[in-house]
Amino acid sequence: MLKTDLSTYNNDWYQPGNPLKRLSWYVVNALFFVNPLNLSSGLKVLLLKMFGAKIGKGVVIKPGVNIKYPWKLTIGDFSWIGEKVWIDNLGEVTIGSNVCVSQGVMLLCGNHNYKKPSFDLIVGNITVEDGAWVGAKSVVCPGIVLKEHSVLAVNSVATRDLGANGIYQGNPAVLVRNRIIE
Repeated sequence: MLKTDLSTYNNDWYQPGNPLKRLSWYVVNALFFVNPLNLSSGLKVLLLKMFGAKIGKGVVIKPGVNIKYPWKLTIGDFSWIGEKVWIDNLGEVTIGSNVCVSQGVMLLCGNHNYKKPSFDLIVGNITVEDGAWVGAKSVVCPGIVLKEHSVLAVNSVATRDLGANGIYQGNPAVLVRNRIIE
């Protein structure tokens, strides 16, 4: 019978960027993003762009946001990132235009392979397409796509792709009705 053996864990294959760049980002992230006292969304957008993020016009980033690697982040026009959002983008995170990522959301690109004794790292990209809404305190798991105008309801967990114009709720999130925009 196999047993978990974390002493054999090794993710040397995962190289998210230059170590000096990562260290610099960690300092900037702590001072200007995670810090709830910085209210300037414009400054945050500028800093993200300086670290390689692709950010559209009119993007709003609220206080207390934590972003792992901005060079793996794309946000379209007029999207909102709410308070205390955690973008744990070990993989690429693409957020479309007119997207609302509400407060306390976790976008998690990483997980571990529980079938391996070494608990290997698994990385998957996340895409939130135009007009989608990720409700407060929800979680989007690695490799998931939220299609155009889909809604992930408050405190729900997306463990598989969400179809366009659907409202999904629960853990795991399931389709509960269609979204009609009047």
